[in-house]
Amino acid sequence: MRAFFTLVHRWAGLSVALFLIVSGLTGAVTSWDHELDEWLNSALYDTDSRGLFKDPMAMAAAVEAADPRAKVSYVSLGLEEGHNAAFFVEPRTDAATRQPYSLGYNQVFVDPVTGHVVGQRDSTAVSLSRESLMPFLRTVHYSLHIPAIWGTDRIGYWIMGTVALVWLIDSCVALYITTPRRLKMPRDAPKHAARHRKPMTWLGRWQPAWAIRWHAGGYRLNFDLHRAGGLWAWVFIIVIAFTSFSLNLYREVFYPVLSLVSKTTPGPYETRTMAPLGTTITPLLGFAQVVDIAEAEARRQGWTTPPGGIYYEARYGFYNVSFFKPGAENGQGGMGLSNLYIDGMDGRILSQNVPWKGTAADVFVQLQFPMHSGRILGLPGRIMMSAMGLGVAMLSITGIVIWARKRRARQTAPRGSVASSSA
Repeated sequence: MRAFFTLVHRWAGLSVALFLIVSGLTGAVTSWDHELDEWLNSALYDTDSRGLFKDPMAMAAAVEAADPRAKVSYVSLGLEEGHNAAFFVEPRTDAATRQPYSLGYNQVFVDPVTGHVVGQRDSTAVSLSRESLMPFLRTVHYSLHIPAIWGTDRIGYWIMGTVALVWLIDSCVALYITTPRRLKMPRDAPKHAARHRKPMTWLGRWQPAWAIRWHAGGYRLNFDLHRAGGLWAWVFIIVIAFTSFSLNLYREVFYPVLSLVSKTTPGPYETRTMAPLGTTITPLLGFAQVVDIAEAEARRQGWTTPPGGIYYEARYGFYNVSFFKPGAENGQGGMGLSNLYIDGMDGRILSQNVPWKGTAADVFVQLQFPMHSGRILGLPGRIMMSAMGLGVAMLSITGIVIWARKRRARQTAPRGSVASSSA
């Protein structure tokens, strides 16, 4: 049985190793994506203007007036002194070709005091430029930046979600094969041998697997880093692998299965039909009307946090109004903000997402990204997840080295010794 699971670990690990190297290295960087992005692109994010802020809806109108080919899809509501307001845009449809315009950008930065557009960028670009570096690495991390093909833009998510599921199973297999074998006394051994044998506990026999012989050098050190490194980080690996799977295959696998075993509160993503790729649903209500509806509902429920942003989900036909303090939209990985989902046609409140509220399954769903990013633990959690990204890449590389070394040994060894060693 152990030999079988060793084969499972070998080939499952090799099948996902390159994906995990990419995901680990990009994850180590994107743990600090917002800070690095603002540092690299201070001209887009920062402003010296001081004074009264322009109305966000007036700034959104100015963005659309500056380029009639574009329509705003996200409006910043929680403005900060010294920071430009960020708006996301989508292309309108060209009446002549009936195809979306090619804008060359999807994000616009506006000075909140003067109302002037100060910059644009395409956060979906495949580019290592200062403007696109962090959005590019973030997209590679969770979807390999695979473009829409075969009528869907989910191919990259499916691949990385499957990789995460294989990794999750393989990590459990790896834990099993590191455990010590059960010792058996030979049948013909004298009875007094077992009586006088020095006892050693199961944990005691497992202890060497957790040690790293730093001065062993070469292959032994590589092997120890792979085995002991995986053991020490095993709990964190399970959390990262599971949350990677749940986030990437949320609609396809995670939420449907969770709904079968626990009580969930479905939201618009779970209950509404998504428009085909390349098509959108035109709302009857505008941003300003929906913000008024959301603020009235927030007052009714006693929320004190102001609305921080509003996004129109064009393929589902609803608005998402997020409530957070200015500059806190990334705090705790989403567990610091509340959301109201409002129908774009009639203004109905479809559902809401309030941190730590709802059924046990609802809270479990809310926790997936905060746990994956480490933001649930604040700065220490982010440092830990950044280190884990490097650790995952290290485990994958050392695993490849172990396989290559053993493969080379099998190829160069005499046939008889290979057969006996594999028996």
